[in-house]
Amino acid sequence: MKIKGVIFMAITVIAFLVSPRGDEWGVGTAAAAAKESFKVLHIMSYHSPWRWTDGQLQGFQAALKDLNVECRIFQMDTKRNSSGVWKEKKGQEAIELIEAWKPDLVYTSDDDAQECVTKMYINRKIPFVFSGVNKDPKDYGFEGSSNITGVVEHEHFVESVKLLQEIAPKARRIAVVLDDAPMWKPVVRRMQEKKSQLPGTEFVAWDVIRTFPEYKRKMKEYHRRADAVALLGIFNFKDEGGRNVPYQEVLKWTAENSMLPDFSFWTDRVHYGTLCAVNVSEFEQGFAAGKIAHGILAEGKEPASFAMKPTVKGIPVVSLARANKLGLKVKSGTLLSAEVIQKYEWDGK
Repeated sequence: MKIKGVIFMAITVIAFLVSPRGDEWGVGTAAAAAKESFKVLHIMSYHSPWRWTDGQLQGFQAALKDLNVECRIFQMDTKRNSSGVWKEKKGQEAIELIEAWKPDLVYTSDDDAQECVTKMYINRKIPFVFSGVNKDPKDYGFEGSSNITGVVEHEHFVESVKLLQEIAPKARRIAVVLDDAPMWKPVVRRMQEKKSQLPGTEFVAWDVIRTFPEYKRKMKEYHRRADAVALLGIFNFKDEGGRNVPYQEVLKWTAENSMLPDFSFWTDRVHYGTLCAVNVSEFEQGFAAGKIAHGILAEGKEPASFAMKPTVKGIPVVSLARANKLGLKVKSGTLLSAEVIQKYEWDGK
């Protein structure tokens, strides 16, 4: 991929799912060619291709565009495989890669990588920079650490509800859907702390759902007591064989079977049928983390000198396909101020 004239090479990133060695990409400009080179290991909690993970990496790369960087990418793939055994296995593989390759810096994205890898290195010599973290960093023991810092992910809850109500003014009773991943607990806490900023809006359920059949039953029940649904955690729903149902399948079923307006906080959900979101910018998350990494590698700054704080940029996103299915007329002002998704992802380009 080319970003501002700088070529970033990710050699078959998906291949890492079967290769413990990882992949390498080179970053550089003619001006930076003579400078010191750096080894960076990127440990992503999830997998590629996925807008959320890929966007964070692109932002991180963009912030390092003037440096010579050799990077390896390790995918933990914990959305499609969420068992404790799998996470422990992939965490150990990542640690072995760190010890063998000895990178100058480790960039970890999302919560599972923090739980399984980063917190094992608190106050060690090697610097760690994270992004996409929902939990409070102190929950991992990062607060006061000498070598760990990064970017927290805070959802645009109030803004997303207001966008929903611009499109569907009658959406005043909202049911919140979660899977059983622990990362959602701090998100729910923040949502509940801010719901007073939404007068006239009632949250009628905060349901932790564990299977896809249970999700289908709940969605049908919500039609009797809710006007809209907040699709928060949708990754760990199990099928009859105990396997995680891909979130794309969950969202496609929802778009085809539910007539309740729905919202979330991420663009990829809207591509797969969710009505709207005020998106947490994945690029901004990665870019902010990359700026921190730049300061550590190129400027010799201490990780502890960087505050662990969230990015603030939110982007309204609307699925016109979903709005049309629900019979909702979206005001032109709303469309002009938002990223508009014309089709469902499964309909093709």
